[in-house]
Order: sequence, then C-alpha cells, then structure tokens
Amino acid sequence: MTVTLSSPEGMLPNAPYHHVAVGAGSRHVYVAGQVAHTDDGSPIPADLAGQVAQAMRNVTRGLRGGGADFGDVVRLTVYVTDWRPAKIGDFMAGIAAVADEVGLPTPMPPATLIGVQALYEPEVLVEIEATAVVN
Repeated sequence: MTVTLSSPEGMLPNAPYHHVAVGAGSRHVYVAGQVAHTDDGSPIPADLAGQVAQAMRNVTRGLRGGGADFGDVVRLTVYVTDWRPAKIGDFMAGIAAVADEVGLPTPMPPATLIGVQALYEPEVLVEIEATAVVN
C-alpha cells in the first residue's frame, strides 16, 4: 500500500474521514475538481446527494486515468455551494451511494469540505478534487 491513513489520538473522534495520510511513492496524481457532468451529456442531478455521487464517479475516472485508485488518495477537497451543516446528511448519502462502487475506504482519506457561494455553473452544487501518491 502506498498510503497509510490514521487518526492520531486526541483528534476529532468518529469523523467519517482519517485525519492523516502518509504517502510513500514517487508519482503524484492530481485530479482537478470534478462535478456531476456525465460523459453522455445528460443533465446533472438536481440534488446534492446525486451530484456528490456522480462527482465521485468522475474523480474515480480521473484517478484511474492517472494509474491510481482511492487506496492511493492522500487528500480530498470538496467545495459545496451554500453550505450549511444541515446538508451533511445529503452529502454523506451521496458518498454512501457510491463508496463500494468506486472503492472508497471507510473512513475516507483526509478530506476538507469548504462552503462556497457559487461554482462555475449555477446548477453545480459540488466540486471534488483528489490528490494521490502511487509507486
């Protein structure tokens, strides 16, 4: 394994992600922010959970294109429009909907969720970036 995930004692317990990732490898894979667009051009889902699920599928495609998978991810950065803590259930539902499909470990790699006013298109609710380290 090229990435070791941990949550050292004293850090926020029971988080849905690990707090620390140590990558041992020589190649870094950076996946640009992915949104819920599909390769067939169909409309993106209108709900946050649906958009999170599709964005994660797109992140997976990017990782695989770089020779990586979620086992190699050292960091996820998530941007959500009009963020409120009440949205965490919908966000996590989107994650749960595709976790097995995309090979996302539980808990997830270190992740940061950032609330933003808007993304590049009005219907886009979430954008997800990934950084991976592979041998």
